[in-house]
Amino acid sequence: MRMDETGELRKLQLQELEEIRNDAYECSRIYKEKTNAFHDQKISRKIFSIGQKVLLYHSRLKLFPGKLRSRWIGPFVVTNVFPHGAVEIHSLETGKTFKVNGHRLKPFYEGFQAYNVEEIGLQCPVYED
Repeated sequence: MRMDETGELRKLQLQELEEIRNDAYECSRIYKEKTNAFHDQKISRKIFSIGQKVLLYHSRLKLFPGKLRSRWIGPFVVTNVFPHGAVEIHSLETGKTFKVNGHRLKPFYEGFQAYNVEEIGLQCPVYED
């Protein structure tokens, strides 16, 4: 009689352990889904338009690039944007046109425009005692 009760108790303990494991797996799956959704939400999407200037990541420079050498080459001009993420660019220096992955591009900023600003001299007022 004592062996039957012990066996039943052991079966209940194993079932409880299995339920705890299943709950842990479920919580882990939910956590991964939430972190993936948060990560995908924070990714900035690059949208390129025709005529925009871009820089191209030079992946062959990975081995010995030099400490301060830039891995970005260009500027290039976007000539066509395909719906699946590929972008066709045109080199301003060589005149070649080729297709690259949009992840290897970033927008090129030419810098600030210089404007002529009129100078106005400030005169200090003279106070008399």
